[in-house]
Amino acid sequence: MLASLSIRDIVLIEKLDLTLSDGLTALTGETGAGKSILLDAVSLALGGRGDGSLVRHGAAKGQVTLAFDLAGDHPAHDILAAADIPDEGQVVVRRVQMADGRTRASVNEEAVSVQTLRALGACLIELHGQHADRALVDPASHRDLLDAFGGLADASSGLASLWRIWREALDNAREERARLEAAAREADFTRHAVEELSALAAEPGEEAALAERRSAMMRAEKIAGDLDEALSVVAGSASPVPSLSAAVRRLERRAGEAQDLIRPAVEAIDQALDALESARSHLEHALADAAFEPAELERIEERLFALRAAGRKYGVSVEDLPAVAARFAADLERLDQSATYLAGLEKVSADAEAAYRAAAEALSKDRHGAAAALDKAVTAELPPLKLERAAFITRVTSDPGAAGPAGYDAVEFWVRTNPGTRAGPMMKVASGGELARFLLALKVVLADRGSAPTLIFDEIDTGVGGAVADAIGERLARLSAKVQVLCVTHAPQVAAKAHQHLLIAKASEEAAAPPTVPAAPGEDGAEAPVTTRVAALDAKSRREEIARMLAGATITAEARAAADRLLKAKR
Repeated sequence: MLASLSIRDIVLIEKLDLTLSDGLTALTGETGAGKSILLDAVSLALGGRGDGSLVRHGAAKGQVTLAFDLAGDHPAHDILAAADIPDEGQVVVRRVQMADGRTRASVNEEAVSVQTLRALGACLIELHGQHADRALVDPASHRDLLDAFGGLADASSGLASLWRIWREALDNAREERARLEAAAREADFTRHAVEELSALAAEPGEEAALAERRSAMMRAEKIAGDLDEALSVVAGSASPVPSLSAAVRRLERRAGEAQDLIRPAVEAIDQALDALESARSHLEHALADAAFEPAELERIEERLFALRAAGRKYGVSVEDLPAVAARFAADLERLDQSATYLAGLEKVSADAEAAYRAAAEALSKDRHGAAAALDKAVTAELPPLKLERAAFITRVTSDPGAAGPAGYDAVEFWVRTNPGTRAGPMMKVASGGELARFLLALKVVLADRGSAPTLIFDEIDTGVGGAVADAIGERLARLSAKVQVLCVTHAPQVAAKAHQHLLIAKASEEAAAPPTVPAAPGEDGAEAPVTTRVAALDAKSRREEIARMLAGATITAEARAAADRLLKAKR
């Protein structure tokens, strides 16, 4: 429910703080006192169009704040969670209107977009009247309202799930069919690719290994000649080894004659011979390691060329060729099994469609039954509202070819105001006063089903009086047992049935509102425009206000007695 309303500097309202109760609250006052300003302020706070003219003259900005106490399962909590807005205790909605036309909005002190504010406002308050944007008149909401009345919300939600399952299965089958059709058009290429890549049999890491081996072989080819020449010097015909060996033998034969002179030279030559032998051994091993078959290098180069050519052909790296081969093989295998696979997907889709259509047909049947019950219930409420010759018609149009998440029923509320006249959409056929009463009857029947927790009715009793006004008040009171109801009214019969009575008055008038603070003179030389105030009436003040509504400017004893009778009847 709407727990409190705070307004600052909006049109004639300088400062207003209201605490509201549950049940039925009546707002009364003279014409021009500012009742419409109050509703404009509420509309602004809930995402209505901003306008700089709403700001009180002389102020830089105006502000409207609404505080709501909501049940834990109210859909507003989902909106707050989706917008990542803190949700603790009350939900406080604030809209600031700048004099230059700009606006700012916040929920629980978090800045929000106007779109979020409107979505939140739509599930917090419904405004019903003769001229404002009314709830219930939008045909887009009628199917949901019928489902709520008939207890079909769960069935509708289940149908939406079946719809999603069917559409997903249908999309899977459609995508598979398109893919296989494309594969069939390229079947020859696919088979050729499988054969070619299977014959090539590329392996992961093969290109890098071959490239490294090829590089090593080319390096060995370059240094093999140098190694061979070095070996020829060390161990070939020009080798110094024979000469050095002969010299050692000659010196050893002379060793007995001059041992001290010869031994160092022999040892040095022996070391040189050992070094040359070691060099020969290393050179021979190096030549052996560097040796390769020219045919092997050729084979490596041919393999690399084939791998890289295949990579270019299929537009991938050589490393990805095995994956490409596997993909083509899978495509070919699936193509060969396409009829069976596609038939399975199509069966899943057909079964999902059958389940959806069976549920949609059952829901449609239930909706037609709920529509008849709704028509009977609403029409029964019409005679006391001076619409005894009228009829309410829930028009359900079923078209299986127009299936959707909510089924294939289009629902719209129609009315016929008099026998023999043509029925039509409620918004087009009913006049302003008739429409307000039709909406009241419908809202009473729907009660708290598919409703916002707070309803505001703006002068729905215009143009009626006596028994009809009393019937309107009685229905508003019944409705307020389920949801919070605020009603701007000129009918004393309606005001007398309220649980809370608020008087809207200009501060200069002798009313229950407190006096205004003097302001600077206006452009016309008179005092500045007065301020609209709102005051909660006690029992005595309420009696006087209802008497005024009955009698006009001069309140008589008879009017007070009549007010007492109305208040007593309410009790």
